[in-house]
Amino acid sequence: MIIEPARRTLSVKEYYFSLKNKEIAGINADRASRGLDPVINLGVGSPDGAPSPAVVGALCDCARRSGTHGYQGYTGLPELREAIADWYARWYGVPLDPATEIQPLMGSKEGILLLSLAFLNPGDKVLVPNPGYPTYTSATRMCEAELLTYDLVEADGWYPDFESLEKTDLTGVKIMWVNYPNMPTGAPARRDVFEKLVDFARRHGILLVNDNPYSFILNEPQSILSVPGAREVCLEMNSLSKSHNMAGWRVGMIVGAADVLKELLKVKTQMDSGMFRGIQEAAVEALKADAAWYEGLNAEYRRRQVLARRIMDALGCVYDPSAGGLYVWARVPCSKTPLSVREAAEKGTSPAAELSDRILYEAGVFLTPGFIFGSGGENHLRISLCADVPTLERAYGKILHFVQNDKGGMQNDKGGMQNDR
Repeated sequence: MIIEPARRTLSVKEYYFSLKNKEIAGINADRASRGLDPVINLGVGSPDGAPSPAVVGALCDCARRSGTHGYQGYTGLPELREAIADWYARWYGVPLDPATEIQPLMGSKEGILLLSLAFLNPGDKVLVPNPGYPTYTSATRMCEAELLTYDLVEADGWYPDFESLEKTDLTGVKIMWVNYPNMPTGAPARRDVFEKLVDFARRHGILLVNDNPYSFILNEPQSILSVPGAREVCLEMNSLSKSHNMAGWRVGMIVGAADVLKELLKVKTQMDSGMFRGIQEAAVEALKADAAWYEGLNAEYRRRQVLARRIMDALGCVYDPSAGGLYVWARVPCSKTPLSVREAAEKGTSPAAELSDRILYEAGVFLTPGFIFGSGGENHLRISLCADVPTLERAYGKILHFVQNDKGGMQNDKGGMQNDR
């Protein structure tokens, strides 16, 4: 190229799912040429359902009105901020000032980068969970801040080890990312954990941010801002993507202290001009959803969860039956992987990633390998529930056939590693 890329881009790669989708497109072209059906993609958590008819109607009504297609305000429609405040009060028990404590976003993913740009200088430190959402890491690196990971482990229910955190050198730490209900592990939000996090952040002068898009999916809605004193040290991001089947609409929010949101707004106003009015009006309608909407959504996801767990059972994987959220996260016993940990390391991969690729190429089903969420996820696979029951049944049949006909890729108990961790 004619010029060198910025140094910050050297620290990140193209997003894993972007690369994998290209790979799957190539596989599908090959499969089509051989008369085979396309890959069943159980990777990204993109809901396949539709928003309610009232939401779609609100969008269409606005789009037909004159004078609605111009630039919109940077802070969102007052009606949208009011609707978000009502939603938080009704479902989370958290009062918010619509004028100062709510900032609509074009999806909560935008908020991760905006907040990082607003507060991080090169050399600042950020606490990021391992395993955790990859965007926390990439946003930190692009701001040339220092990544300080804290481990979430299965034995502790995928919650922070506060004793270990207290022993960590926290000099220079400005932001801590948390995500409960958790992705990818499915660990539910817990009041006692929120209380410990708020106390930890207050004592160490850290801005704590809870990323909360999964609270309505097979979970009981909770907000970290319901903890007394949380507003002094915490922000919360949320989204309509999962809870209202609006992932492609890009509607999110960040809520909390007004002075912090003002700094974020400085960056946001330089980067975009506000979301389309029709989407905002539709979001207002979506936020009016009653309990029946969420109950219907979860009834479908429960049916899908049964089949996703059946797939994990067929692979001999181990999962927590109490986990919620939009995915099934499971550990792959070493006796079930095609490569030992040593062999995988020599190839620059992980045993679960090798198994994921074998299932993709031999069974035509894609399951997300856990290494993309950090080293803490290396021996795990994740299944998205964003495929309907017939599709999951077909995936189960393909994987069952793969397991029953495998001739040596998946190690048997005698030949495999004895440590099942």
